[in-house]
Amino acid sequence: MERITRDNSAVCLIDHQVGLLLGVRDITINELKHNVLGLAKAAKILGMPIIASTTAKDVLWGPTFPELVAVLDTKRSPIIERMTMNAWDNPDFVKAVEATGRTHLLFAGVTLQVCAALPAYSALAAGYKSYVVIDASGVLSAPNRQVGIARIQQAGVIPVDYFSIVCEIMATNADPYANEVYAALDQDFATVIGQFSEAMTGKTK
Repeated sequence: MERITRDNSAVCLIDHQVGLLLGVRDITINELKHNVLGLAKAAKILGMPIIASTTAKDVLWGPTFPELVAVLDTKRSPIIERMTMNAWDNPDFVKAVEATGRTHLLFAGVTLQVCAALPAYSALAAGYKSYVVIDASGVLSAPNRQVGIARIQQAGVIPVDYFSIVCEIMATNADPYANEVYAALDQDFATVIGQFSEAMTGKTK
């Protein structure tokens, strides 16, 4: 099985819109935003393409939340607007994915079972290795998450979390961007790691 790397993977961020965030119940909005931003920032540092999409932006759910827009390179890769439930049903979205030339796709959506899972199923059917980043996606209730993850696994899509999948992609702590990636992931222990790294560097001077 081909390993996932920064050279063969891309991130698809689906419908992280201000209106839809209000429907997330199993995780706080701040925690969800934190995880989405960590994934996006780390992917950007590692040079992975990021494709973002919204649905019914002007008539229902509003724009992508501002903190994420600030991370994205929207001049180079504009956020794709659509009306379909499944992002993969939008030709512009599929073209954007194909243009990356990547074979492994990480999907995160504001709702796990719809925004993230539906295009992940379609990507899998189209021949891509398909992942759903569970903790960068939300649900309306705990049962929704249980059912959503069960269906994702039964479909052959791989459920992952944002921290471990980025670590897997980075592959080595000797990576020159390792400190930046850990800072982007923004885990509590990252501060301690940074302090320890600085202390060890200081000792070797």
